[in-house]
Amino acid sequence: MNLFADALDGALVVHVGEDRLDAAVAIHFKDQMREITAQPAPRVILELSQVAFLDSSGLGAIVAVMKALAPRKLELAGLTPNVRKVFHLTRMDTVFTIHAAAIGEGIRNAG
Repeated sequence: MNLFADALDGALVVHVGEDRLDAAVAIHFKDQMREITAQPAPRVILELSQVAFLDSSGLGAIVAVMKALAPRKLELAGLTPNVRKVFHLTRMDTVFTIHAAAIGEGIRNAG
């Protein structure tokens, strides 16, 4: 699972560098997110612009991360059309704050 994090304006931005978030990687995703989000930040933004496919296991993993982060918020950014459709069909788009634009890799690429 290819995840990396950047700090941006007081938020922890976690970039998912995979094209699929599905049953094959869901457990690894949750484990890595637990490690990455141990850093104190009031907001965590999950940047999903590289994820082209999300199944129910991937969605469940994202929801599990959201619950584990409470009371901190998990926000989403850069949803591809297929991923956005999954959130809409499951009405999870009413649960998460979803930012339309992707969040760049500025800090990672600057170093």
